[in-house]
Formats: sequence, C-alpha cells, structure tokens
Amino acid sequence: MTGSGKSGGRIIGGTRESATPGRAGRRLTMLGLALLCLLTGLTMVLGYANKARCTGPGFDEWGRSEPSFQERSYGLVCYSDIQKLWIGRDVDRHVFPYVHGGITEDGSLYGGVVEYPVLTGMLMWLGAMFVDTDAGFLAASALLLAPFGLVTAWWLGRLSGWRALLWALSPPLVFYAFHNWDLAAVACAVAAVFVVHRGGASLRRRATLGAVLLGIGFAFKIYPGIFVLPLALYVLTGGCGGAEGVSRLDVRGALRVAGAAVATVVVVNLPFVLAGFEGWLASFQYQSQRRVDLSTNSIWYWGFLPYHGSPAFQDVVGLVSPLLILASFALACWLGWRRRERTGTFPWIQVSAAMLCGFLLLHKVHSPQYVLWLLPFFVLVSVRWGWVVAYLVADAVMGIGIFRWLYLNMIGASNGIHSSFAAQAVVLGVWGRAALLVGLFVAFLAARSPVDDDEEAPRRPLIGGRPE
Repeated sequence: MTGSGKSGGRIIGGTRESATPGRAGRRLTMLGLALLCLLTGLTMVLGYANKARCTGPGFDEWGRSEPSFQERSYGLVCYSDIQKLWIGRDVDRHVFPYVHGGITEDGSLYGGVVEYPVLTGMLMWLGAMFVDTDAGFLAASALLLAPFGLVTAWWLGRLSGWRALLWALSPPLVFYAFHNWDLAAVACAVAAVFVVHRGGASLRRRATLGAVLLGIGFAFKIYPGIFVLPLALYVLTGGCGGAEGVSRLDVRGALRVAGAAVATVVVVNLPFVLAGFEGWLASFQYQSQRRVDLSTNSIWYWGFLPYHGSPAFQDVVGLVSPLLILASFALACWLGWRRRERTGTFPWIQVSAAMLCGFLLLHKVHSPQYVLWLLPFFVLVSVRWGWVVAYLVADAVMGIGIFRWLYLNMIGASNGIHSSFAAQAVVLGVWGRAALLVGLFVAFLAARSPVDDDEEAPRRPLIGGRPE
C-alpha cells in the first residue's frame, strides 16, 4: 500500500522512505542543459578522434584505409564497425539497403543487405552517400549520429539533473559513440522515458507516444522494443501512485500502448517488406543464425570454449539463450509487480533496466558498444555509485583487452592467459561484467528513480497533512 500519508513519505519494503526533493531541487537551467550538451559534444569529439586514428593515411582501390588497416585497428584499439563495414555490405557501392539482396546458405549477406534493422540500414546508406573512403564514411556517420548523443544528454538532464554527467563525461561515450550506430536507438529509448514523465498530457497519451518512440527505436536496434512490456504494465496499473483510488486495471490503456508500438514497427518496416521481402527478412535471419564465436564476445563463447565448434552446441544455445532471456524478463516484471503492491507504482524504468541486464547477460551476442544501452539507466535509476564505477571499469578492461588480444592473435604473438596481460584483461572483463549484470539486475529493481520522485512531488502533503 502506498504510504503517501501525513509524513509525505512512501512505504517501501515495510519502511518509510522520506520525501526527497522534487523537480525544483533537481531541475537544470537552460544554461546548465547547454553546458551538459557542450560537455557531451566534447566527449564525442574525443570519441571521433579515437576512431579516426584508424583511418588513412592512404586508401586502396576500394577506399579502405592502408597500410595494415586490421592490425592497426586492433593494436591501437581504434576499431569501429562503421569503418569495418565500409567493405562487405555494398555500402561502398552506395547500394540502397535490403531491396535487392538476401542471405546465402552459409549465412553471408549480399545485395546491400546489412545485419541491422531498417532504420540503421538507412543511416548507413545516408552516411555513405557522398563519400568514397572508409574515413569519409566514419566522418559522415559521426555527423549523423552526434545529434542523437546531444539530445540524449538534453533529455537526461531534464529528467535527472546533473546526474546526466554520467552520460556526458563517460568513458563509453569516448570508446563507442562512433563504434556502431547505437546512439540513435539509445536516443529513442531515452526520449520514450522523457515523454512519458514530462509529456504534460494524460498518461495514456504520454505512454502511447512513448510506445511509438520505442517502436522507432526497435527499427534502429531491437532492444528498445523490450521496454514496451513494462511501459504497458505501468499504464495498466495507473502510472505513478496509480494504486490509490483506482478500482480496476486500465487494460484498454495497456493494449493501446502495445498496439502503438506494434503499429509503429509495421509502418516503418512495411515499405521494405513490399520493396524487397527477401532482403528485409535476411537481416533477421542473419541474427537468428549467427553462431557463437569470438565475434559474439558473450558468456556463451567464453564459458564454453571447448564446445563452440560443435553444431549441437550451437543449436542448444540458439534455443536456451532466448528462453533464459524471456525468463529474466518475466522475473523482472514479477518483481516489479511485487514492488508495485508495496509502493503503489509499477517501477517501469527500473524493470526496463533489469530486463536489459538479463538481455545483455544471456544473449549470445554481447558487442562492446552495448554498454551505451545501459548507460542512461545509470542516470535514470539511483543505484549506488559503486555499481556504476565497477561496471565502467570492467567494461573498459574488457573493451581494451579484447582488441589487444585480437591483435596479438593476428600477429602470432603469445596470447595465452599465463603470458598475456590482454588475455587476463579479457577474462576479468567478461566475468566481472557478467557478475555485475547479475548484481545490477537486483540493484535496479530495489532502487528509486529520480524521475518518479519528480512525478510524486505534486502529490505530497502541502498544508495540514492533506495531499494536494
């Protein structure tokens, strides 16, 4: 039961949580938001400079940087998927994605098909439109992606105040802002939280718009789509403090949220389905057929090294991994529902963060830039700083170690666990990160969100112990 009683606090887990300062105590001025965006921009400039170390100085006939592109990208830890995928997906040939391509029996893509959802494919096509080298592609893609990083900073600042410095000044933004095209999906996920909690309309309308944004995020990278479920449960239970005075669940509102997300995904994808169904389908087939190997960089590879060459093992992982992910989603939602019974509010942001932890831990692919997906939740959910620092350290150790280890492997140098610091860093990073994801799953679900605090502020007692 929600305890918004005479003391102005809430009952959580049997104890009264004191009222914390609301939006007025955390709101950034326009100057503060501008400074936050400026710092984010400077961090992304460093990120671009880091990746640009891999470009040039010369280029071959296909526009690939030389000399020794691959060795430099691993050895100098300046690798990016953006620069790498200039060759191999017909990006350099300016082929419009998905329409004319497909996937071969051995899992190779052809005809302009890329392994990402359609809006990311469009970003790739746009970034390549006026360039003819991988260096130009990296620069153009950075220009396309930078605005997403800036608006993410702005929205996080509006939602959580100076805690958004975790985004603006974070090492992952240097390492991975322009590693892949993830900033667009991250911006959609944060935008959804922003409109739900700062939209100014009715809960149904705010949540419906949030679901549309999550559907658009799905069309960039799949992961924002998983947050539709906790958002629907948030609407189902009446939103912030919704248990009080609500006699029945808002089933209609929850279905409207789910329907808006599905409709958005259909509308965005339908033109590509009609123009080239085989090419559109190939991007999903590629991911579903992807084998667990070194490039997937997940616990399924590092935890089962002797078995990854076995077709039977690949089949088992292809079944077990999604089942465990779904189980982690169900557990997060159930624990969120239990918390809602105590507090009156379904903690959809915290549940979304926990679901993402389950996905990152159990999915067969864990690319380095996925830390960008998690980073906004460190801003939006008030977990202890120790969790944040520990995860960022483990991620940095992993991110640097894996590329140095790949470099040693490429040049034939000794790279065993007993003779290579890079190999030791990979082991520490992989298992340290995995353990932290388990801990964060629990920590997120137990933590408060400053976003919720702001929403509750108007409902707190004002005079004589009576709520407004």
